[in-house]
Amino acid sequence: MPEVKKFTIQEAHKSFASGIFNRVWDLLEKKDRNSEEDDLMINAAHASLYHWRMIGEPIHFQRGEWMVAHVYTVLSMKESALHHSRICLELTKENNIEDFDLGFAYEGYARALALNGDEDQSRLYFFQARDSAEQIKEKGDRDYFLQVLNDGPWFGVAQD
Repeated sequence: MPEVKKFTIQEAHKSFASGIFNRVWDLLEKKDRNSEEDDLMINAAHASLYHWRMIGEPIHFQRGEWMVAHVYTVLSMKESALHHSRICLELTKENNIEDFDLGFAYEGYARALALNGDEDQSRLYFFQARDSAEQIKEKGDRDYFLQVLNDGPWFGVAQD
């Protein structure tokens, strides 16, 4: 019989938080996701955030809120996308979070604003996201961020 690994509560929360977060990425990248998988993706994003909230630090909360907002944006769920992207941006500012996390906070909020039809504010935050790329220290992170920023969907809002 295989040995059962025992976890502390903190270790279990961390394992669930990161494992579920990665499952959300798998679902996001799936081309032929069905409605049940969309629901699972929403639940998984919230579950990951919950576990990070139990043991994490502000950077984990910020990234978790970004993921929840991103899922809602991908699924065109306007109010939820805007709500969670706003929380992500607030956490970013309150905790002086920088580098690519700052860029993604602006990107997520800009995209949620675009989804909600707020073209002027979407462009404003898009440009803040683009400008924040200069602060991303690692070239690979900066290049990845700019690729994501320039990819759709932008819901008909021109980002030039």
